[in-house]
Amino acid sequence: MGGAARYVGASVHRVEDARVLTGRGRYVDDLHLPGTVHAAFLRSPYAHARINGIDTTAAKALEGVVAVYTHEDLAAGGVYPMGVPEGPPDYKLPTYTALCSDKALVIGDPVAVVVAESRYVAEDGLQLIEVDYEPLDAVATFEQATAEGAPIVWDGIGTNVMYREDIAVGDVAAAFAEADTVIRRTLVSPRMTNTPMEPRGGVCEYDAGRDELTYYVATQAPQLLRMFVSGLIQHSPTKMRVLGPGDIGGSFGQKVACFKEDVVVCWAAKQLKRPVKWIEDRVENLSVGGQAREETMEAAFAVKSDGTIIGIDVHMKMDHGAYPAVPFPAAVFTTLVRVMLPSYLRTPSYRFETTIYATNKGQYVPYRGPWAAETLVRERMIHEIAKELGIEMADVYRANAITLDEQPTKMTTGPTLEGMTVANVIERALEMADVPGFRAEQEKARKEGRHLGLGFSTFIEAAPGPADYGEITGLGAGRDPAVARLEPDGKVTVITAQVPHGQGHETTLAQIAADELGVKFEDVRIEHSDSRTVPFTLIGTGGSRSATMGSGAALVASRALKGKILEIGSGLLEVAPDDLEIVDSVVRPKGVPDRGMPLGQVAQVAYFMPPVGMEGGLEALDAFAQPPGGWVASTHVCWVEVDVETGEVTIPRYLVVEDCGTMINPAIVDGQVRGGTAQGIGIALLEETVYSDEGQLLTTTFMDYLMPTAAEIPHIEIEHMEFEPLAEVNYRGVGEGGTIGAPAAVANAVGDALGVSVDRLPLSPARVLELVDANQS
Repeated sequence: MGGAARYVGASVHRVEDARVLTGRGRYVDDLHLPGTVHAAFLRSPYAHARINGIDTTAAKALEGVVAVYTHEDLAAGGVYPMGVPEGPPDYKLPTYTALCSDKALVIGDPVAVVVAESRYVAEDGLQLIEVDYEPLDAVATFEQATAEGAPIVWDGIGTNVMYREDIAVGDVAAAFAEADTVIRRTLVSPRMTNTPMEPRGGVCEYDAGRDELTYYVATQAPQLLRMFVSGLIQHSPTKMRVLGPGDIGGSFGQKVACFKEDVVVCWAAKQLKRPVKWIEDRVENLSVGGQAREETMEAAFAVKSDGTIIGIDVHMKMDHGAYPAVPFPAAVFTTLVRVMLPSYLRTPSYRFETTIYATNKGQYVPYRGPWAAETLVRERMIHEIAKELGIEMADVYRANAITLDEQPTKMTTGPTLEGMTVANVIERALEMADVPGFRAEQEKARKEGRHLGLGFSTFIEAAPGPADYGEITGLGAGRDPAVARLEPDGKVTVITAQVPHGQGHETTLAQIAADELGVKFEDVRIEHSDSRTVPFTLIGTGGSRSATMGSGAALVASRALKGKILEIGSGLLEVAPDDLEIVDSVVRPKGVPDRGMPLGQVAQVAYFMPPVGMEGGLEALDAFAQPPGGWVASTHVCWVEVDVETGEVTIPRYLVVEDCGTMINPAIVDGQVRGGTAQGIGIALLEETVYSDEGQLLTTTFMDYLMPTAAEIPHIEIEHMEFEPLAEVNYRGVGEGGTIGAPAAVANAVGDALGVSVDRLPLSPARVLELVDANQS
């Protein structure tokens, strides 16, 4: 960077916090455009039903109702059916209408929309719509989906199995024949919902004079949403602007897709030539806002007597619900799990079979750490191996973890492992955990009738990983663009393609630009989330890519801008550009602090009197390419005490040891780690989206869908490690790691406390008591 870092590595206070914590944040529901009308969706009360007719006459007659639309109106208005544009060979890709046409496929499926002068009138109008439903048998489980004569979710496809894949590396059969022990377990990860604090929503206005749509929406990918919505409603993408309202109240992957409601709201605004606003309520969010993680893993590990894992065979069954999340085929997520499961292990032989099936449940969307099932199954199986062999997980780790000395090498599935420090992280975690000391404490407690447990979970996270990881998974980070501009007053603006929704980009990217340009942190402003002004990229924010790609882009754009500044300064100061520096917003000769020119003065020249042959203004666009390495390594350690009378699990201590490279802002890193870990503990103990066998959703409020509170979350200790970097940009994402590592760590700790095999989450008190009973019997 330009001189010694002043801000990178410092826990600079987040610039976002002042407005958010004082109630001055600007979210979608804070937008009140003149003439706004409000949309409410009529949603199916059935999980699976044929729609024989819809009568909207009474709703249209209600005072205050502006319009009522069904699928017939959308079709007549030129709205195309939507769906995932492409997937792997043999992947079945259904198309569907934004409002249900012949069938409703899930509880909460939108059947019609009422647009009215107020949300209250719109909701009243819903009550007046009559729909002739013909209830059909629903599909809610894998067994129901694959049974002979099963109801078919998608009539035109004719099967509920949407995709099968069977891929092997090495000689799996020989590995299992050679094994001293084969450990087999079936592990179930529960269905869950992203539940951001701010549900989905959007406000779209249409300028008829310019034929332009402006859509204010909480989205992680404005350019992607613009391209899909404009295409579906047959509106020129160059005349559609998608932008955030200013702040987004979380997402956890939910707000990266193009939803049915996006299409309807934007189309309705164009039809009515008035701003149309829709805000999702929590029941809608829990029903159809997006769900994830219902995965069953039938795993077999071939093991030698010393704990060496020589073969892995896994069959993953994924319930992707009724709808995929446009534009992501569910196979994207199973591919991530398949590629990442061998992780840091030396295991040479590996088979992974995938079955993706459709049910009458909410659509499958990305969820913070969408490949987390690989960590759950691998780390649970390592725990089971240690238990079976009468050794510690530490012994299994040491027998299998690839060390730095062995790198560069390849993961079993192909991605390059370089600078991957998992073995070092494991050793530090073991040192801090003091396993022998805990075993003595555990034995003493057991004599007192108390059940203590210790669980580990280790993983590596592609954050964003090396280039060949992207080629193998189809989710490469590619290149990320940014613009850096020196304003006429000498202040700096950086325009990023990243879309913050809680990560602190307005702080961290400003830290990087301030260091590179030699200006004050307060003099850097970050612009984002506007498809009209940000550099084009479909990716947006997600997949732990921002720390590397967004920060790298801010760095190279700032560096390019610095070069332009020094060129102008060279002419003004009559000093070669290489002999100039920028310190405290002053361009000056190196080593001559009393001779220089303030950036504001340089900017005045650039904007109003540019040198001959140089364009006016000072702006630079550059893009950052994915660097080598890019792996985060982490070990989670969880201590629990289990009350065998009530089934309650308490966590007195929790430790995270991780290597995420250079920390731009340690306080933000700690916040991401703690927040993700808290979410992961919630996954382990509380969260589950539950459907009946008839497809009826049973968790429609936070009274049923349980979330972690401060009462369940312990103080989370964090130990940071950093090793020699492979590249100048050594920043790596940590946003997803907590949710990846915590579920297995908690499950292993409970299993250790009770001496049982934990086969499914969440570990509710009732489920823990079942484990206690099973152990006693």
